[in-house]
Amino acid sequence: MTGPGLRERKKADTRAALAAATLRLAVERGWAGVTVEAVAAEAGVSYRTFFNHFASKEEALLQPGGAEPGRFARLLAEQDASLPLLEAARGALHAELAAVDDPEGWRRRMSVMAAEPTLLARAVAVGSAGEREMTEAFAARSGLDADRSLHPALLAAVLGAAVRVALVRWQCAGDGADLHALLDEALDLLAAGLPVPAGPA
Repeated sequence: MTGPGLRERKKADTRAALAAATLRLAVERGWAGVTVEAVAAEAGVSYRTFFNHFASKEEALLQPGGAEPGRFARLLAEQDASLPLLEAARGALHAELAAVDDPEGWRRRMSVMAAEPTLLARAVAVGSAGEREMTEAFAARSGLDADRSLHPALLAAVLGAAVRVALVRWQCAGDGADLHALLDEALDLLAAGLPVPAGPA
Protein backbone atom coordinates (compact mmCIF):
# COMPACT_ATOMS: atom_id res chain seq x y z
CA MET A 1 0.00 0.00 0.00
CA THR A 2 1.34 3.41 -0.95
CA GLY A 3 1.93 5.59 2.13
CA PRO A 4 1.05 9.28 2.33
CA GLY A 5 4.73 10.24 2.12
CA LEU A 6 5.26 8.44 -1.17
CA ARG A 7 2.00 9.81 -2.62
CA GLU A 8 3.02 13.34 -1.72
CA ARG A 9 6.47 12.89 -3.26
CA LYS A 10 4.91 11.56 -6.46
CA LYS A 11 2.55 14.54 -6.59
CA ALA A 12 5.46 16.92 -6.01
CA ASP A 13 7.50 15.21 -8.74
CA THR A 14 4.62 15.47 -11.22
CA ARG A 15 4.05 19.13 -10.35
CA ALA A 16 7.77 19.84 -10.81
CA ALA A 17 7.78 18.04 -14.17
CA LEU A 18 4.79 20.08 -15.37
CA ALA A 19 6.35 23.35 -14.23
CA ALA A 20 9.64 22.47 -15.91
CA ALA A 21 7.85 21.51 -19.14
CA THR A 22 5.94 24.80 -19.11
CA LEU A 23 9.15 26.81 -18.77
CA ARG A 24 11.00 24.74 -21.37
CA LEU A 25 8.23 25.17 -23.95
CA ALA A 26 7.91 28.88 -23.19
CA VAL A 27 11.61 29.38 -23.88
CA GLU A 28 11.49 27.26 -27.06
CA ARG A 29 8.17 28.41 -28.56
CA GLY A 30 7.32 31.70 -26.91
CA TRP A 31 4.43 32.02 -24.50
CA ALA A 32 1.76 32.11 -27.20
CA GLY A 33 2.94 28.71 -28.39
CA VAL A 34 2.47 27.04 -25.02
CA THR A 35 -0.72 25.03 -24.51
CA VAL A 36 -1.82 22.85 -21.63
CA GLU A 37 -2.00 19.90 -24.02
CA ALA A 38 1.61 20.45 -25.08
CA VAL A 39 2.79 20.83 -21.48
CA ALA A 40 1.07 17.62 -20.41
CA ALA A 41 2.53 15.73 -23.37
CA GLU A 42 6.00 17.13 -22.67
CA ALA A 43 5.75 16.00 -19.05
CA GLY A 44 4.35 12.60 -20.03
CA VAL A 45 1.04 12.95 -18.20
CA SER A 46 -2.59 13.36 -19.20
CA TYR A 47 -4.39 16.65 -19.85
CA ARG A 48 -6.56 16.00 -16.79
CA THR A 49 -3.49 15.43 -14.63
CA PHE A 50 -2.26 18.93 -15.43
CA PHE A 51 -5.36 20.39 -13.79
CA ASN A 52 -4.85 18.26 -10.70
CA HIS A 53 -1.80 20.42 -10.03
CA PHE A 54 -2.33 23.81 -11.69
CA ALA A 55 -5.36 25.90 -12.58
CA SER A 56 -3.72 27.28 -15.75
CA LYS A 57 -0.49 27.40 -17.71
CA GLU A 58 0.13 30.84 -16.15
CA GLU A 59 0.07 29.34 -12.68
CA ALA A 60 2.46 26.58 -13.78
CA LEU A 61 4.95 29.24 -14.88
CA LEU A 62 4.50 31.84 -12.15
CA GLN A 63 3.86 29.52 -9.19
CA PRO A 64 5.76 26.31 -10.01
CA GLY A 65 5.35 25.04 -6.48
CA GLY A 66 1.59 25.46 -6.79
CA ALA A 67 -0.59 28.10 -5.17
CA GLU A 68 -0.35 27.90 -1.39
CA PRO A 69 -2.73 30.36 0.30
CA GLY A 70 -1.71 31.22 3.84
CA ARG A 71 1.95 30.29 3.36
CA PHE A 72 3.31 33.70 4.35
CA ALA A 73 1.09 33.85 7.44
CA ARG A 74 2.43 30.46 8.50
CA LEU A 75 6.05 31.52 7.93
CA LEU A 76 5.47 34.75 9.83
CA ALA A 77 3.88 32.88 12.73
CA GLU A 78 6.99 30.68 12.93
CA GLN A 79 9.19 33.71 13.72
CA ASP A 80 10.14 34.48 17.32
CA ALA A 81 7.28 36.34 18.99
CA SER A 82 9.74 38.81 20.55
CA LEU A 83 10.99 40.08 17.19
CA PRO A 84 9.84 43.49 15.94
CA LEU A 85 7.41 43.14 13.04
CA LEU A 86 9.92 44.17 10.35
CA GLU A 87 12.49 41.65 11.56
CA ALA A 88 9.86 38.91 11.76
CA ALA A 89 8.86 39.78 8.20
CA ARG A 90 12.51 39.59 7.16
CA GLY A 91 12.72 36.04 8.50
CA ALA A 92 9.51 35.02 6.75
CA LEU A 93 10.65 36.51 3.43
CA HIS A 94 14.00 34.72 3.62
CA ALA A 95 12.09 31.48 4.23
CA GLU A 96 9.97 32.24 1.14
CA LEU A 97 13.06 32.87 -0.99
CA ALA A 98 14.66 29.66 0.25
CA ALA A 99 12.21 27.95 -2.13
CA VAL A 100 14.21 29.38 -5.05
CA ASP A 101 16.21 26.17 -5.38
CA ASP A 102 16.72 26.49 -9.15
CA PRO A 103 18.30 29.92 -9.73
CA GLU A 104 18.84 29.48 -13.46
CA GLY A 105 15.26 28.29 -13.90
CA TRP A 106 13.93 31.35 -12.09
CA ARG A 107 16.08 33.68 -14.20
CA ARG A 108 14.68 32.07 -17.35
CA ARG A 109 11.17 32.31 -15.90
CA MET A 110 11.63 36.03 -15.22
CA SER A 111 12.91 36.56 -18.78
CA VAL A 112 9.79 34.87 -20.17
CA MET A 113 7.61 37.09 -17.98
CA ALA A 114 9.42 40.25 -19.04
CA ALA A 115 8.81 39.45 -22.72
CA GLU A 116 5.07 38.81 -22.37
CA PRO A 117 2.73 41.64 -21.27
CA THR A 118 -0.09 39.25 -20.33
CA LEU A 119 2.25 37.40 -17.99
CA LEU A 120 3.40 40.64 -16.42
CA ALA A 121 -0.23 41.52 -15.71
CA ARG A 122 -0.79 38.08 -14.17
CA ALA A 123 2.39 38.44 -12.10
CA VAL A 124 1.10 41.77 -10.78
CA ALA A 125 -2.18 40.08 -9.84
CA VAL A 126 -0.31 37.29 -8.03
CA GLY A 127 1.79 39.91 -6.25
CA SER A 128 -1.30 41.85 -5.22
CA ALA A 129 -2.86 38.72 -3.78
CA GLY A 130 0.36 38.07 -1.91
CA GLU A 131 0.36 41.58 -0.49
CA ARG A 132 -3.21 41.12 0.72
CA GLU A 133 -2.15 37.96 2.53
CA MET A 134 0.84 39.79 4.02
CA THR A 135 -1.43 42.61 5.17
CA GLU A 136 -3.71 40.22 7.02
CA ALA A 137 -0.72 38.40 8.55
CA PHE A 138 0.86 41.66 9.75
CA ALA A 139 -2.44 42.86 11.19
CA ALA A 140 -2.91 39.58 13.06
CA ARG A 141 0.62 39.64 14.50
CA SER A 142 0.49 43.28 15.55
CA GLY A 143 -3.11 43.31 16.78
CA LEU A 144 -4.04 46.07 14.34
CA ASP A 145 -7.24 46.29 12.30
CA ALA A 146 -6.29 45.88 8.64
CA ASP A 147 -9.35 47.89 7.59
CA ARG A 148 -8.63 50.82 9.90
CA SER A 149 -4.86 51.04 10.21
CA LEU A 150 -2.62 51.94 7.27
CA HIS A 151 0.39 50.21 8.80
CA PRO A 152 -0.19 46.55 7.81
CA ALA A 153 -1.08 47.36 4.19
CA LEU A 154 1.72 49.91 3.82
CA LEU A 155 4.29 47.50 5.25
CA ALA A 156 3.09 44.76 2.92
CA ALA A 157 3.30 47.06 -0.12
CA VAL A 158 6.77 48.32 0.79
CA LEU A 159 8.11 44.83 1.43
CA GLY A 160 6.55 43.56 -1.79
CA ALA A 161 8.42 46.30 -3.66
CA ALA A 162 11.66 45.43 -1.85
CA VAL A 163 11.36 41.80 -2.89
CA ARG A 164 10.65 42.76 -6.51
CA VAL A 165 13.66 45.10 -6.66
CA ALA A 166 15.91 42.46 -5.10
CA LEU A 167 14.70 39.85 -7.59
CA VAL A 168 15.27 42.11 -10.60
CA ARG A 169 18.75 43.09 -9.38
CA TRP A 170 19.53 39.42 -8.76
CA GLN A 171 18.41 38.44 -12.27
CA CYS A 172 20.45 41.20 -13.90
CA ALA A 173 23.55 40.40 -11.86
CA GLY A 174 23.66 36.82 -13.17
CA ASP A 175 25.61 33.93 -11.66
CA GLY A 176 27.23 34.62 -8.33
CA ALA A 177 24.62 37.10 -7.12
CA ASP A 178 23.24 36.34 -3.66
CA LEU A 179 19.48 36.86 -3.58
CA HIS A 180 19.31 36.74 0.22
CA ALA A 181 22.07 39.36 0.52
CA LEU A 182 20.25 41.63 -1.94
CA LEU A 183 17.03 41.27 0.05
CA ASP A 184 18.86 42.11 3.27
CA GLU A 185 20.39 45.16 1.62
CA ALA A 186 16.93 46.36 0.57
CA LEU A 187 15.43 45.71 3.99
CA ASP A 188 18.34 47.38 5.78
CA LEU A 189 17.79 50.51 3.67
CA LEU A 190 14.10 50.50 4.57
CA ALA A 191 14.83 49.97 8.26
CA ALA A 192 17.23 52.91 8.17
CA GLY A 193 14.56 55.17 6.71
CA LEU A 194 15.81 54.89 3.10
CA PRO A 195 18.66 57.42 3.47
CA VAL A 196 20.06 58.93 0.28
CA PRO A 197 23.49 57.34 -0.38
CA ALA A 198 26.46 59.67 -0.43
CA GLY A 199 27.56 60.62 -3.92
CA PRO A 200 31.02 59.90 -5.30
CA ALA A 201 33.78 61.85 -3.61
